[in-house]
Amino acid sequence: MESYDYLIVGGGIIGLSIARELKNRFPDESVCILEKESDVAHHSSGRNSGVLHAGFYYTANSLKAKFTREGTKELTTYCDEHGLKINKCGKLVVATNEEELQGLKELKKRAEKNGVKLKWLKEQEAQLIDPNVKTCKWALYSPTTSSVDPIEVCQAVKAEVIKKGVDIRCNTQYKGKVNKDIRTNNGTFTCDYFINAAGLYADKIAKDYQFGEKYTIIPFKGIYLMYAKNKSDVKTNIYPVPNLANPFLGVHYTKTVNDSIKIGPTAIPALWRENYNGLQNFKFNEFFNILFYEAKLFLTNSFNFRSLAFEEIKKYKKAYFINLSLKMVKDLNPKNFGEFMRPGIRAQLLNKDTLELVQDFVVEGDSCSFHILNAVSPGFTCAFPISRYVVDEIVKKQGKKLEKDKIS
Repeated sequence: MESYDYLIVGGGIIGLSIARELKNRFPDESVCILEKESDVAHHSSGRNSGVLHAGFYYTANSLKAKFTREGTKELTTYCDEHGLKINKCGKLVVATNEEELQGLKELKKRAEKNGVKLKWLKEQEAQLIDPNVKTCKWALYSPTTSSVDPIEVCQAVKAEVIKKGVDIRCNTQYKGKVNKDIRTNNGTFTCDYFINAAGLYADKIAKDYQFGEKYTIIPFKGIYLMYAKNKSDVKTNIYPVPNLANPFLGVHYTKTVNDSIKIGPTAIPALWRENYNGLQNFKFNEFFNILFYEAKLFLTNSFNFRSLAFEEIKKYKKAYFINLSLKMVKDLNPKNFGEFMRPGIRAQLLNKDTLELVQDFVVEGDSCSFHILNAVSPGFTCAFPISRYVVDEIVKKQGKKLEKDKIS
């Protein structure tokens, strides 16, 4: 049996960042990350768009608004200081008709409240940034939006925390707990403090500690399509006006770190948590539980789930998917797109009582354990400030750490 001061389940960007923050504050305390896959960032952290968001989508005073503004600055600096690839190409948000101009106005208001740079541009001005962009009269430009390689970033943080003395145990899956003993497929661990950053399984693990009782994860599949012809037909990230009633941003153009162009993602309701391809990783209990809640959402039509589901499922048809993206550009040949890229799964938290998708980050904990229940997009962008917030909360709940802080 191995014992640590802090034991973290989940080797995504959130788990890695929390380990980094713990070792920065308490270098003499032992920290271990348990990761069920063969390496870190195997799921959401390595399968996201790689976009560092600026922070203008989120309501004022939300954790997302605060952490996104801070996080994009910190990760941009981190990439610069560590020689990691970053494409500081900015982002245009466009309207396809007069009605969507109201959506642009709402985003500008949120940007002002959140202290985020966002500029009004006339259509002709937007075309100076990207000659191929198409918008109705006006667009919004975010100069601080960038793209990174999420796996490269996670590997850099992994190397940093290992150097600081963090143990990372891959191929080690959480199986449950008995009293203070953490059971895995690779033996039993004990710890003074347990941290759950398990992403798609965070809600299930939290329930072992009597947390997250009113929540469940509903997975949504995100798929991207690569533009295969060249890297120059689109110059910047181009996004539509989103439906702010749900947390999805719609099909958009992403410029990657190597200047490639991709469109996506979808937000297709998945039927089990790791429903990437075919019947891979199929689990009957997950299928039954998720289907139960998706059926409730369909019957009650909470947050217009029916229309969302039908709309998203249509995106499995490649031609339909591509046509959505063509509304935002003047000239792009649909025949020049390649194949669908590796899918990702969004671990979206659902409130079981209200049947609403949880929009903000959600954390719960006590003096023995802490659980990051909802850290979906822009969770990658926000990883460093989230980790500070989590460790601040742990310090308060442990109590004894406050004395250590005073001594230091």
